[in-house]
Amino acid sequence: MAGKRAAKQKDDGQQLVADGAAVVVLPADCRIAAQAALKAELLGVLEKGAIVVLDGSQVERADTAALQLLVLFRRELQARGGRLGWRGASEAINEAAGLLGLAQILELPAAGLA
Repeated sequence: MAGKRAAKQKDDGQQLVADGAAVVVLPADCRIAAQAALKAELLGVLEKGAIVVLDGSQVERADTAALQLLVLFRRELQARGGRLGWRGASEAINEAAGLLGLAQILELPAAGLA
């Protein structure tokens, strides 16, 4: 992996980018029904690396349960000395986080002007 700039796709759908960060792509339907799979994926990357990048650009629906899971993940990652970044965040995830007052806690990228 060293010396390669392009992202590499892993078998489980996660990507490793050049700096060794694990990328987790959030599901389009990021609500309670998808939480078991998302939780398992987040736990997996928590064990593997200190840098995690979330890609929330494809999220069409998000609920409180999903945002709670992401807050807990961020806190645990930080407690382990890790860093969280975002590759993108959809309007749906920005709106839900904004309504719940979690945008800053989740370190969401600033929403673009309409």
